[in-house]
Amino acid sequence: MKLLTQVLTDKVSAAFESCGYSAHLGQVTVSDRADLCQFQCNGSFAAAKLYKKAPAVIAKEIIEILSKDSDFSKVEFANPGFINLSLTDEALVRFVSQVMTDEHLGIPQAQSPQTILVDYGGPNVAKPLHIGHLRSAIIGESLKRLAKATGRNVISDVHLGDWGLQMGLVIAELEERNPGWPCFSADYDKNKDQLPSFTAEELNEIYPFASAKSKQDADFKAKAKSITAALQKGHPGYYALWEEIIRISTADMKRHYQRLNVDFDYWYGESDSEKYVDRLLEILKSKNLLEESEGALVVQVAEETDKNPCPPVIIKKSDDSNIYATTDLATIIQRQQDFAPQNYWYVVDNRQSLHFIQVFRCARKAELVPEDTTLEHLGFGTMNGSDGKPYKTRDGGVMQLGDFIQTVYEAAFERVGQSEFSDKEKQAEIAEKIAVATIKFGDLINHRAKDYIFDMDKFLASEGKTGSFLLYTIARINSILRKAEFDGFQPQDLAVFTDSDRDTALKIALSGEAFQMAFAERAPNYICENAYQIASAFSKFYHDNHILTEKDETKRRAWLSLCVSVKIMLEKHLDILGIEPVELM
Repeated sequence: MKLLTQVLTDKVSAAFESCGYSAHLGQVTVSDRADLCQFQCNGSFAAAKLYKKAPAVIAKEIIEILSKDSDFSKVEFANPGFINLSLTDEALVRFVSQVMTDEHLGIPQAQSPQTILVDYGGPNVAKPLHIGHLRSAIIGESLKRLAKATGRNVISDVHLGDWGLQMGLVIAELEERNPGWPCFSADYDKNKDQLPSFTAEELNEIYPFASAKSKQDADFKAKAKSITAALQKGHPGYYALWEEIIRISTADMKRHYQRLNVDFDYWYGESDSEKYVDRLLEILKSKNLLEESEGALVVQVAEETDKNPCPPVIIKKSDDSNIYATTDLATIIQRQQDFAPQNYWYVVDNRQSLHFIQVFRCARKAELVPEDTTLEHLGFGTMNGSDGKPYKTRDGGVMQLGDFIQTVYEAAFERVGQSEFSDKEKQAEIAEKIAVATIKFGDLINHRAKDYIFDMDKFLASEGKTGSFLLYTIARINSILRKAEFDGFQPQDLAVFTDSDRDTALKIALSGEAFQMAFAERAPNYICENAYQIASAFSKFYHDNHILTEKDETKRRAWLSLCVSVKIMLEKHLDILGIEPVELM
């Protein structure tokens, strides 16, 4: 279905056209002055320049036509040429009813089939997920859900770091600690020899230890490099151990991602792109793009319009090894072959912007993707502590993601325990949902490109722009509906009688615009903001009216129907943000 602003734009555009002006001048937007009107059109100013007339003259011509439209309760002129518009209650309610009966709840749908590949998460195997992995996971998950809600086919891939030197370091340290393991024997046979047992916690300890060791012990570093090379050539014992490391490590990752309601269609890694590297080299050679530079193979990607230096992409280092750019480009070949997406979204830290400029330019020059395929780096800022620096543990170390989630959960559990309304048997479940809402809404309410400070008390508050406030609003509506024993919601029962229920209905009606903006800018903060606006409008509506004790049955059913509409719309917003509602709080 059309957006409300588009429906109104069509009306005003027709009025401009009937007066002899261009229809594109009839663009309608939400009013900047809600105290004066609901919508406005500023097309008279552009028309004045085109048609050499005063904007006031043009505006009054348009107003004369629109005044005859029964959907408008107000069509007014405001100096020096604004056209102010407000809908009748009947027209507003009719549109809200259409939204509530639309299978997509008024979210604009893609006009043609489209596939989007979303690359987010990006953790490294054998390393613990830490606080730096949070934003990619929850922003990427929300964008994935948003794109699906607009009717697009979406494919998500975690893109594991599982094929570089870090794997050689871990295996080298495991071998030094356990030289007798069968997988380190020259005659290892995966069909006969049993792999050793170890845990994710052991892996998480080994990598930083091995990494630090390699910086002090040249022989150990050389051994790790040798093992990495042997692994990538298919050494039976190393490869079997590597597969077990991936199995254990990804199981641990999934446990943490599941707590955040994050999941992926594919758990591909850099290793999966290895078999496409030769193809990449063939393509680059065939297009005369490869150059030798100090023993390395590179592709020049600088452009004359660059304001800052753009170094060449290194495809092969002087020791013939691959780097991230190599595997990213090879992965594009794989993804084109498997999925042929029209759009690529990479949800990765802002600090990787130069890397993606290089990779995207190389992909274009090599024609790895069709000309009309988009490649987008959706960068994000950092989550910081109260000192304005990246969030850390109290002793200044890197905080593991699982520890962070647990800390927020414990704070939420304490608050739930203080509530006299929460179901005591479900306090842990409620606290878990509040914790996730606290983390995700506190992050996503900020534009993804910006840094923000994580403030536990502020983000856990039950009032203000918080996940808790939204959960509380839905829980309050559940309580109202339960007390009213209301389960006969029909959109045709909707009606508005007061300023507060009118404002609530208008906020629901304009939700489609928020989803459209969020998709256009790849920015979930618009969804967060709209959810907050709906919840705030409902809060005022609830306090202004005695819903449960209303004697007029028509009005009571209308208000209860509005409650249901708010609940459904808020739950849709939360679902796209990856936040689960609670029954009680």
